[in-house]
Amino acid sequence: MTELNAFDGGWADTGRSLPLLAGAAYASKRRSAVSERFPGERVVVPAGGLKVRSNDFDHAFRPHSAFVHLTAELGTHAVPDSVLVLEPTGVGHTTTLFTRPRSPRDGGPNGAEFHGDRRYGEFWTGRRRTLPETSAALGIEAAARDGLERALRGRVPTRVLRGVDAHVDATVAPNPRGDSELDAFLAELRLVKDEWEVAQLCSAVDWTVAGFRDAVGELPQATRLARGERWIEGTFNRRARLGGHGLGFETIAAAGAHACVLHWTRNHGPVREGDLLLLDAGVEADSFYTGDVTRTLPAGGRFTDVQRRVYDLVWAAQAAGIAALRPGARYGDFHEAAMRVVAEGLDAWGLRPYGSTSTTAESDLYRRYTLCGSGHMLGLDCHDCAGARRETYPDGVLEAGHVLTVEPGLYFQPDDLTVPAELRGIGVRIEDDFLVTADGALCLSSELPRGADEVETWMASLR
Repeated sequence: MTELNAFDGGWADTGRSLPLLAGAAYASKRRSAVSERFPGERVVVPAGGLKVRSNDFDHAFRPHSAFVHLTAELGTHAVPDSVLVLEPTGVGHTTTLFTRPRSPRDGGPNGAEFHGDRRYGEFWTGRRRTLPETSAALGIEAAARDGLERALRGRVPTRVLRGVDAHVDATVAPNPRGDSELDAFLAELRLVKDEWEVAQLCSAVDWTVAGFRDAVGELPQATRLARGERWIEGTFNRRARLGGHGLGFETIAAAGAHACVLHWTRNHGPVREGDLLLLDAGVEADSFYTGDVTRTLPAGGRFTDVQRRVYDLVWAAQAAGIAALRPGARYGDFHEAAMRVVAEGLDAWGLRPYGSTSTTAESDLYRRYTLCGSGHMLGLDCHDCAGARRETYPDGVLEAGHVLTVEPGLYFQPDDLTVPAELRGIGVRIEDDFLVTADGALCLSSELPRGADEVETWMASLR
């Protein structure tokens, strides 16, 4: 007697005809660059898998940026455990994306996934594309994930992006010539953005600017709440979900002395009328490209004289850094220009901790009051291209197509006895996003005011 299944039969054909994604042609060019760099070698780039948040709840899936860069996959369609394989041929490589197909509704060995698998079943997590739909959307041959191990067999020299998929790492022995070379190449491939990437970044920054406008409009409400920082955080985060895939990083909404913590994300404090609020936030577009902007705002709408003094020095430092952005300049030039202004300003204020007499960017003045660098590459990651070799990024030169932030800051810890009491607990950072062009740099976040007077006028117009 045949056992009946409540899910057998009665399903409509819901197949779709999908157009090629706008970014797919650019991703194809990037794969060609990988093929040219590693002739005769198999290249394996996993997307990564789900990560447990608590018990049977996972964090939202976010594929590895190198995988996104080579596929142009979108946030709403990214499938955990997908793996991109470039297989060598006599004249280049063929490309196959091994991924999870749609959950079968009935019949076959995987028929129970649809209703029985809480992590991957479509009854639980929603529709995935069919393999033909994936192939049509990305312009890549798509195959079922369960065929991956067979595809990775043989004596073909293989490079793997390690540390992303534990199963792939265990399946493929480390390359004797080193897999780190692949990691570096994939990071460096993202240094110069193409026109499609620039458009994605512009969109992400535009939505980020909109989120800042929302947050300023909500400041009066935030000042009335015990956890006003979280009100500001939630306001920005709502815009991020409306305009893009979500957040490029956890929103920093740091009021008062919390602004002296570089990556303050607890956001559980109040926002008081006389405080400064340091808001560092970015919207991640559906394509995973992110904005990253910081403004330090007087919660009550106007800077005090002391707050303005600190703000103006940071503003001058940022202006000096921006002026140093041009093709052919050393990557470190903009940081050194900004820190020179900071060091000279602090020296003029008489702030020389431990008797330092130096006003260089490497002095104690710099390390105590402004610890981190003055910017970073921006793209699919907020701190993009981090795996690039030192000589191509930190010690390299700027090129047209680089996108980076300029974000000097000053942070006077509330318990720092080397500064006057009036400065303690003040933290200021100003950050904007820039595209290096043929003759300089274009500010992508220029719709947000930077100068203290402009900030006050802008805030008044939104309140």
